[in-house]
Amino acid sequence: MVALRQARVADHQSAVVQQVVADQPVDEGAHPGDELGRLGGEHCFATEVAADAAPLPGASWEGLRTLFSVLDDRLFAIAGRALQLIDWDRSHQFCGRCGARTEPRLHERVRVCPACGLSAYPRVAPAVMALVRRGRELLLGRGPHFPAGMYSALAGFVEPGESLEQCVEREVAEEVGVEVAKLRYFASQPWPFPHSLMVAFTCEWAGGELRPQAGEIEDAGWFDVFQLPKLPSKISIARSLIDAFAGQIRGEFGTGA
Repeated sequence: MVALRQARVADHQSAVVQQVVADQPVDEGAHPGDELGRLGGEHCFATEVAADAAPLPGASWEGLRTLFSVLDDRLFAIAGRALQLIDWDRSHQFCGRCGARTEPRLHERVRVCPACGLSAYPRVAPAVMALVRRGRELLLGRGPHFPAGMYSALAGFVEPGESLEQCVEREVAEEVGVEVAKLRYFASQPWPFPHSLMVAFTCEWAGGELRPQAGEIEDAGWFDVFQLPKLPSKISIARSLIDAFAGQIRGEFGTGA
């Protein structure tokens, strides 16, 4: 019998995070690959329920995106991991090479094809974020689907055979037409929509004029750190990156004069 203790359920396409009380036995039918780790000393597991399943007493179904600013960082991370693992398990029931049904392994998070031996591990898609500096200005852009007036750092997915640094240089050149140098790692953030890992960098402008990429960048510009436009939510890595780098530059210049 699995004992549950949960005031809120994080849900996206019927993924659920279950917090199992540490001093209760874990259901023997639970697969080790469903284990997410520990939170507050409690074991956490992921499972999937029907789309029309009723929520637990005192809880409600909520999309994980809507909980981004509600859950604390640790609980959101666990919920995001659950979402990614459920999505991976659901989408790898059959072998992508021969079509046979795959099987989970008891002591490893992998689904293996018994016919051809192909192993399918949970996928992570790395993406870079680049904040470019020119003097006391930051290069910010906005995509076609951004909220009105909001700008952010540039971002893009890493291509096969490409390093993170090469990706930063390529993405900035493709999206706005400028060259960069002096790349410095800032931080990373898992982003479970559906399975990304955002890796943020700061860099310096090295040449070129702005040429926003049609269809990708609606607008881009150089913004004085003392007069920044509307920015992403404070809980995003993009906002953390912008706030930290802008604060550093403001410290160098002292005032906005």
